[in-house]
Formats: sequence, structure tokens, C-alpha cells
Amino acid sequence: MRTLFLYLALLLIPMACKEAVSEDRIMSVSATEEAVEAALPPHPKEEAMMDADRDASENASSEETTQPKIIKTGNLRFETPNLDESFVHVQKAILKYKATVQNDESGKNYESVYRNIAIRVPSVSFDAFIAEVSQGVKHFDRKEMSAQDVTEEYIDVEARLNAKKVLEKRYFELLGKATKVSEMLEIESSLSAVREEIEAKEGRLRFLQSQVAMSTVHLEMYTTNPSESGATASYFGKMGNALKGGFNNIATFFLGMLHVWPFILIFVVGFFFLRRRFRRKTT
Repeated sequence: MRTLFLYLALLLIPMACKEAVSEDRIMSVSATEEAVEAALPPHPKEEAMMDADRDASENASSEETTQPKIIKTGNLRFETPNLDESFVHVQKAILKYKATVQNDESGKNYESVYRNIAIRVPSVSFDAFIAEVSQGVKHFDRKEMSAQDVTEEYIDVEARLNAKKVLEKRYFELLGKATKVSEMLEIESSLSAVREEIEAKEGRLRFLQSQVAMSTVHLEMYTTNPSESGATASYFGKMGNALKGGFNNIATFFLGMLHVWPFILIFVVGFFFLRRRFRRKTT
């Protein structure tokens, strides 16, 4: 009997060992599969987006506080007894403060001669330039100063631009690792879209930087002096201008009548018809 139990025990021991080994193999295989799945990269676009967001957040946290971004604009309008002298004075101020003329328009009408100038002035010299130009001016028809704070927009555009550049860099890295044609085409399409957004934001950032660095002054000068405006000061000259203006008005009136001649003809015919009928009734 003892021999029988011993024989059965010898048979069961190998089977138990075999089951234990099988379980160990299954556990090791499943652990290997999980490790492989964890090591596999996600979708290229999703991976690039996650890396870009992470890098952008790290860059944003390390950025220093941005200085206020202010766009300054001035509008000046005044009368001057001598337009040429005032323009020379403005030219000296432009050279002194290293400003540039963006637009220069001059002309005259029946009453005065004018000169309108758009000037770009370094923002650090904006107040000094206004004070320089205002010297000798007794009265301003208009004097407006405005300051637009674009700090929030500047920071937002700059942060989005940095994020797009990081994303572009990640796309280039993924493009170098891609092995399938479909992945390459998808990454190149995403790169093109990101590049367009980067160029647009770079353009907007350059515009804001230019507006902040250089302020704009709109200067309007005019004079009502007859010798400056080109108007004739003599009495006979004024009479000649009045006669000429009256002749032009008469010519304009008759030209207008020609446009409505059918209505005039209907009115004249109707008038004579009613007049004839009224005469018959009275007789």
C-alpha cells in the first residue's frame, strides 16, 4: 500500500511542475506584450501635438514678464501765417528726432493752402517731437493724442507663434522617422498648414512691433493768407472771379434743363390747352 502511494506521488510531482512552468510562461508573455504596446509610439500627429504643448508650456513658464506694448498716435491741425516757414520747422524736428515722412500731401482751395503730413516718430521721442512741432502755434483746431495698449495681443500672438514653431520642429522629426508613404504625406500636409499659420502670426507680430516702436503723427497745416493761397487780392480780380462763377452757374442751369425737357414740353402744352378751354367758357 505504501508503495502504491509513493508511486502516485512520483507521477503527480512532474505534472505540478509543468503547470507551474506554464503559468510562469504565460505571465512573462503577457508582461512582454504590455511592454511592447507601451513602447509603441502614438499617432504621429497626436504625438507631435502633445510634445508641442508640453514644450510650449515649459517655454511659457520660463518667459520673463513682457514690457507694456503701447501704440501712440497724434493728430494735429493748426493755422499758420506762413506755410513754408512752418514746414521748414517741421523738417528740422524730423531730422532732430530721426523721424521719417510716410506721406506728404499739399494743395489749395478757394480759401486756403494746406499741407498734410504723416510722420513716423520713434516712440521714445513721441512727446518731445509733439512739443517741438507745437512751438509757436497759438491755437490748435485739433490736437488729439491716443495710446492703445496691445500688450495682451502681443503676448498671445508670440505664445501661439512659439507653440507653432515647436510643433513644426516635431513634425520634421517625425518626418525623418516615418517609413510609410501615407504617414509622410499626412505629416507633410500638416507641416504646410503649420507653416502658413507661422507666417501669418510672424506678419502680425512684425506689424505690432513696428507700430509699437514707431508712433504715427498726422500733421495738418494751412494758411488763409491771400498771397499764400493763390487767391487774387485785387478788387477787379474778385469781380472777374464772380462773373466767371455766375456764367458757370447759368451754364449749369441750362444743362440741367436739357435733362428734363420732356416734362417742360408736357407742361407748356398742358398750359395752352387749359388756357384755350377757359377762354371758350368765358365767351
